[in-house]
This record gives sequence, C-alpha cells and structure tokens, in this order.
Amino acid sequence: MIEVHTFTGPGFGENTYLAVCGGSPDAVVIDPGAAAAEVVRQIEHERLRVHAILITHAHLDHVEGISLLARHTRAPVALHPADRPLYDRAADQAATFGVTIEAPPAPDRALAHGDRIEFGGCALEVRHAPGHSPGHVIFHAPECRLAFVADVVFAGSIGRTDLPGGDYRRLMRSIREQVLTLPDDTRLFPGHGPETTVCRERVGNPFLIPHYGGELA
Repeated sequence: MIEVHTFTGPGFGENTYLAVCGGSPDAVVIDPGAAAAEVVRQIEHERLRVHAILITHAHLDHVEGISLLARHTRAPVALHPADRPLYDRAADQAATFGVTIEAPPAPDRALAHGDRIEFGGCALEVRHAPGHSPGHVIFHAPECRLAFVADVVFAGSIGRTDLPGGDYRRLMRSIREQVLTLPDDTRLFPGHGPETTVCRERVGNPFLIPHYGGELA
C-alpha cells in the first residue's frame, strides 16, 4: 500500500507528493515545487529513503524545488525527454514571472511509456499523457488504485493547453486513453486542487461530458 502525503506550496498552489511504501522507509517524491522544504523536513523526520524524484512535466511550478530536494536526498531525477527543453529553461520560465530559482540538476533517467518505478515493495507505472506539455506523464499504481495525474485533469477541470507545447486535442486523447481507462474507483492526485476519482470526473467534469459546452472524452 502506498501512503500519499500532500504538500501544497505558496504562489502557484502546486501539489508536491511524497509517496511512501507502507510499512517501509522507501519513498519517491513527485513534482517538488515550492513546498520542497516541507517535504525535506518530513523525509528527515521519518528517516525515509527516497529512491527517485519523479517529474510529471517540466513547468516551473513542478520543478522549482528539485535542486533543494536532490541536494538533501541525493536521489536521481526522472523526466520524460520530450519535456527536457522546458526543464532546461526552468530559470527562464521563472524570470517570466519575475522570480528566480536555482536551476535544477540534469535528469538522471529518461522516462518512457510503460516504465516501472520500484521502491520497496511498491511500484508506479509510467503513462505518457501529452497535451498540457509534450512530455507529460502520469504515475499509476494499479495495485493501490491511485494515479498521480498532475496537470492532465483536475477535480472538475482539465489542464490548460495555451502554454508552449500545449495541444488541446492531444490532451483530450490523453484523458480518454490514459485516465478514463483506469478503474472508476482509482484515486486521482492532481497537480493543483483536491484529490478526485476517475468516476467523479467521468460523470461530473464539465469538460468531459456533453454539457455546459463540454464534449465527450
């Protein structure tokens, strides 16, 4: 069983997730953003062993805390290569918002659809889900009925597609093929806002049903 701890940072309100393999000190961190310092404190308090820093996509709010976390945990960073150009320009992304960040270290692992990330007795499967960004991925734990979906889908909404590399049609296809194919009771942990489920979004998300100007996913 994977225990999920959520840390929401200031500014962009981005969710960083600490996923711990229950009954063990083994963990991974997903999308260290502005709340990275809180995550580090939790890791040190529980004496966790971080196997990897997993990046769903390389927009500023999801990568701004990587340097801090990598320095404290020495864990390898994993990113889909299609988002490497965004990742390498993280400092430039920050500058457009009038802020500065420490440039993240080079990724240690290139993620691909179908990869399996193991930590302790737990595992996450990688699903490539482009549209919000070219290299966006989802991390799915089928045995635990949960998925970290970041900015693909939110509770009652979907990811924006007006940023560089965004593509609305690809995003809708990703939702249809990579999210709505999961069991209805799968818990979804988005990059912003509260947790939701596949069923809840299938029947009530206005972007995914033919009401309120939405469309069938």
